[in-house]
Amino acid sequence: MDQRSKKVIAEIEILAQPLMASEGVTLIDIECRRESPGRTLRVIIDKHDGVTLDDCTEIGNQLGDLLDAKLNVYGPYNMEISSPGLNFRLTKPRHFLCFEGRQVAIRLDSAVGGKEDLKGTLMEFSDGMVTLAVGQEIVAIAYENIVTAHLNY
Repeated sequence: MDQRSKKVIAEIEILAQPLMASEGVTLIDIECRRESPGRTLRVIIDKHDGVTLDDCTEIGNQLGDLLDAKLNVYGPYNMEISSPGLNFRLTKPRHFLCFEGRQVAIRLDSAVGGKEDLKGTLMEFSDGMVTLAVGQEIVAIAYENIVTAHLNY
């Protein structure tokens, strides 16, 4: 990702957080991609009881107004608002924080407890460690040992 996209994402996050909080949704991720004829912003949101089409529409309208007023110097863009979906990939530490209490599948670089593939409930992410409940067992996993992780429904 280029520096301009990183800057745009950081500015959008600052603008979006108060809106998300007021609407009772969590900002999960923002992607910024160059596509013809400009940029595409993909905004992933979540809510405790699930994201509806109305939630996406409402957030999209309000966030679009904010971006048009505050970030119009970046040229034309398209915005997509969506839920994380059933198998959202957890690729950043903040994703692990957002999805505590959810079912996940994790593939490890090196085995923990003799297993490289784990499925369970994401209990906590703290100090670079992921805590996963696998059945009755609690497993601690170093974040850097995770090859892939995704929601598992």
